[in-house]
Parts: sequence; structure tokens; C-alpha cells
Amino acid sequence: MSKAPFADNVVTLEPQPDAAREYWSNTTDNTVPPPDMVGAYVRNKPLATDGIEERKAYVIGSGIAGLAAAFYLIRDGRMPAENITIIESLDIEGGSLDGAGNAQDGYIVRGGREMNWNYDNFWDMFQDVPALELPEGYSVLDEYRLVNDADPNYSKARLMHRQGQIRDFSTLGLTKPQQWETFKLLMMRKEDLDDVTIEDYFSEGFLQSNFWFFWRSMFAFENWHSALEMKLYMHRFLDALDGLNDMSALVFPKYNQFDSFVKPLIRMLREQGVKVRFNTRVHDLDMIEEDGKRTVAAIRCRTDGKEDVIPVDPRDLVFALTGSMTEGTVYGDMDTVPELDRSTLTPGEDSDWALWRNLAKKSPIFGKPEKFYGDVDRSIWESATLTCKASPLVEKLKELSVNDPYSGRTVTGGVITFTDSSWVLSFTANRQPHFPDQPKDVLVLWVYALLMDKDGDYVKKPMPACTGREILAELCYHLGIVDQLDEVVANTKVRTALMPYITAQFMPRAAGDRPEVVPEGCTNLALVGQFVETRNDVVFTMESSVRTARVAVYTLLGLPKQVPDIAPTQYDLRTMLKAARALSNNEPFPGERLLHRLLDKTYFAHILPPIPEQEATLKARFDDELTGLFGKGAQALKTAQDWYDDLKGSLRAKRAKE
Repeated sequence: MSKAPFADNVVTLEPQPDAAREYWSNTTDNTVPPPDMVGAYVRNKPLATDGIEERKAYVIGSGIAGLAAAFYLIRDGRMPAENITIIESLDIEGGSLDGAGNAQDGYIVRGGREMNWNYDNFWDMFQDVPALELPEGYSVLDEYRLVNDADPNYSKARLMHRQGQIRDFSTLGLTKPQQWETFKLLMMRKEDLDDVTIEDYFSEGFLQSNFWFFWRSMFAFENWHSALEMKLYMHRFLDALDGLNDMSALVFPKYNQFDSFVKPLIRMLREQGVKVRFNTRVHDLDMIEEDGKRTVAAIRCRTDGKEDVIPVDPRDLVFALTGSMTEGTVYGDMDTVPELDRSTLTPGEDSDWALWRNLAKKSPIFGKPEKFYGDVDRSIWESATLTCKASPLVEKLKELSVNDPYSGRTVTGGVITFTDSSWVLSFTANRQPHFPDQPKDVLVLWVYALLMDKDGDYVKKPMPACTGREILAELCYHLGIVDQLDEVVANTKVRTALMPYITAQFMPRAAGDRPEVVPEGCTNLALVGQFVETRNDVVFTMESSVRTARVAVYTLLGLPKQVPDIAPTQYDLRTMLKAARALSNNEPFPGERLLHRLLDKTYFAHILPPIPEQEATLKARFDDELTGLFGKGAQALKTAQDWYDDLKGSLRAKRAKE
């Protein structure tokens, strides 16, 4: 085979660039694309590194991050698939992306996934993963687009209160001072928010607004969580802000997260030769330290309870998941309360937190896991999965749904939140069937709450102290159908999951609390998942998990290829303008009318949100806005604007005569 051109002159690139770090421009010293560029040009395939055929990789954890690491090792790293072993503590792959059960015993999913178009790493991977239900040649991305383009998502009952009444959710409901609070958060530097909580930063009024009910129930934020993480979320989802109230900015999979994503990906990896080792919990790594370098020499684990050591060659690679959102999950059902043994909540050697804890004992470069697992009362919440046959609950669902729940199309369009629920209770019905084997007369609903220490409004207990039957009663109360509870109970199965660490990744943090994807000095170890440091991305998304895996592979293999920073739409003037309009409750924001007067009938006029006023009214309001914005200086600006208008008018008249 002939040698590839320029094979000896491979450029060195930062695998994880930071678009927010400094001004970027084209210069003779900077000839690679911008750090946040996405598109076909960054789909290039790098040359394989020397000796890749002989190297092995051990991936600890078969969640989406671990599976993505295997994918990128094969596709971009050119590692033979049979050289890759995935090590999983459970007896099934998927990690937190689960979905199980049947119609007879009840289905269960611990969580769901709301997604948007700008999951660039996630879609980069799944455009190369074959779909399970389409002909050969079609990908999971192709299938996803077919489903969502034909069946757009939105909600017609995003907020409810007063036992079954839909509450006005047409705007974000922010006052002018609250809008300013939000704007200031966007402008703040990340390093100024170390260990600051959301309730430290925002006013009490903000925490009662429509915006906060939308935000907290959609992303599972609590008042005591990290203000830094909320800031990062606002940048990541700035383009979706004007669809936050009705969820029109979201896209959803055809089935649950396990059947939609894990099954096609693991099938592809297995067919290529990747091996999976189940029932094996890794609790430590032996390392050789020399001249500031750390090299993994062995993996210490327990397989079916028996201690084992897997030797690792210095040229081999190890990708390890740090922490676990779903570790320690306890389950309940219709008549059983999930029993959480709080005496076991400091993770031991039989926990998925053990590996991170033991790494952190070796060096500060591995972060501080106790910052995340150390306060269960602030990281816990519970979900319930309802398997439903026809009942008054289903009839009520039909009233609140965009389409008939049995039609296969969008149902509620995302979570419906009860704003007067002491639990902050939400429920949703995604497209049905939610499982491929689900009978046609069965619907699967998902319910969850944020506050675990408050008594219910109908069932006078905290949610974790309730059976599935009692949770169902609380839901029916808020839907206004509690008088028909017996019939609902007779036709519904409930399975519950109480998760002590499910929002641990949102806990307040500071620089250094999370390790880097490749910690300083590590030669063959990378850390992936929700508890590692990325430049600007968020946590609690499949996109962020895939990003960490991709950065890990490119860094350890030294591939001359970059993982793009989050989509540059946050810097797009159109995104900022429509976000400003949304924050202003769909009313023109300060200065917007001035922009309309300046840009009217120019090439750039289309970037502005339409003004809901006639021209005569617009001119009068423009004059008022000038005075409000600039005070005495407004007259000079108005004179300049009048001159500009006269000039445009004379030019049009001249062209008409010609």
C-alpha cells in the first residue's frame, strides 16, 4: 500500500478546544477550523497511530459513555474491535439508560431523555450506527429524523394546578428584575460561580416563576444545585429558550432509551468483535508512577464476588466511568415501598463509586468524589413507571395530549408539571408503544417528583414513604380524578425507583472537584461520564457522555482531530435575539424597536423577531423607547433616525422616477 500524503507531517491539535477561552481569527499561525465548528469538514478520518493493531483497550462501564469510547476507538482510532473489552458490574449493558419489564408485571424506566438538535457528538456517532427497524443502509439518526420530522413535538398542557386545570404557560413569566438576573448569569465568568448555589444567586420571586418550573422539572434542577451548572445549561440550550414553555424545541426517540440507543449500538459493537464482561465490578487501578507520569498496570475487580486482577500493558488503554447516578437504586411496586438503607450511603468497595474514591486517594488530580455523593438528601429523587389499561386516567390523558395516546404519535410532548404540588410532581407519556413488545391496549406513563422530604397534598407522606398505589393516588388527585381512583388502580400497575445519587452531578462544585478527562500525567487512563471536567458542556445528557468518550479516545491515541466545543448557536445573533424576546415574555425587549427601525428593509431585517404592532404605533413606541433608553440623548438619536428615514425615502423616490 502506498504511503498516505503528508503522513510524516501530522499536525498537533488540542482534542478538546475551548471556544470561550479567547478571540479566534484566521492567521498564518491558526489554520484549523474554529473550536466550535461542526459540519462535514470536521468529519475527516485521521490516520491510524503506529502499533494500534497490537494495543488493547479496557472500558469500565457499559453506559453510553463506555459504548461511545468503544465506538470511537474503532471508527476514528482504527483499533481492531476484538482488542476491546467492556467491563460491566451489572448483567446487562446500558448503565443508566435502562428499559425493562413487560405488560403483565409492569414496565420500568428509571428516567427518560429530552434531546435537541445540537447534540453534535451524539448524532456524529449515531449517524454511523445501523437502525434496527429500517432497511440496511439506514442509521439510528435517519430513523430519529423520520420519526420527529413526521411527528413534531409540543405540549398543550405544560403546567397544571388546582386539581386538573391547565395553568397559563404561554410565557416564561419573568419580571423585569428577574429577566436582568438571568441576563447577568449569562454574562458571568464561570470561575466566579465556584460553589455558588441557584438559591444563593436568584431571588425568591425567580424561584416561583414559570421559567423555574419549566427549567427545574425538565432538567431536574433543585434550588440548592450548582448555579455554575445552570449557567452552562443556559448557554447549551440558549437556542431552545423560546421553545421551553411548550417544548417545541425538543425531539424524542421512538421507544425508551434502552431500545432506541443501547440496543442498536451494542449490537453493532458486538458484531464487529467487541467483548463484554458482565457481573464484574472494578474497584481500583494499580499504577506505576515515575517522573510525574502515571501508567495503569492492572485493573482490580470482583467477578461474581471473587477477587480478580487484569494485567494492563503500558501500551494498552483504560477508559473508566467515575461515579454513578443510578448506583444504589432501590425499587418498589404497587404495594411495596422502596427501602433505602441510609447506613450504606457512604459508598464502599461494592459501589460504583468505589473506583473514583480509590483513585482520589492516590492524587488530587482525580478530584473530590465526596463533593458529589456526600449529601444524599440533596441528590435523591424518585420515579414511577405506570403500565396502564383503559381507565379514567387514560381518559384524562387524552384531554391533555396533542394526539390520541394510541396513535403512535406525540402524546403529552414532555413532562406536565403540577405547580401546586408539594412534591413538585410531573408526569409524561411519550410516543406509544414505549417498548417494542408493548400490547396495543397498553400505555406506559412515567412519573417523578423533585422534593423528597415534603408530605403529599392528598397522601400525607413524602414520596419515598409511599407505595405505588399511594403515588398513583397523589397523581390522580392533582389530575382531578381522585374520585375515580379505584377504577384507575384496578387497571394500572406501578413500579417505582428511588435513586439516592440521581442528581449528584448537579451538586455545587469548584474547579478541581471533577477530574479532567485525561488527568495530568496519565499516559493510558481516561475518565468518562457525568463526573469529569469538560470545557463548556453540561452534565446529565447523553451528549456530554459521548463527548467525554470522544475526547478520551482522541487524547490517549494522540489523534490529530478535535472534538468540537458546544454548537456555536449560543453566539449566533439570531439565537440571542429570540432568547431575549422569550425572556421578555414574548414582548419586545429593551432596544428591540430601535433595531427594527435601523434594520427595516435591509438584508438583516429577518433576524429580528416580528413586532406585533402597526407601523404608526411602532414609530410612537420607538420614540418612547429612545427616551427610556437614552434620556436626553434620545433626541439626537431620533434626529439621526429621521435623517436616515428621509434618505431611504428619497432614494426610493429617485429609483421610481428612473
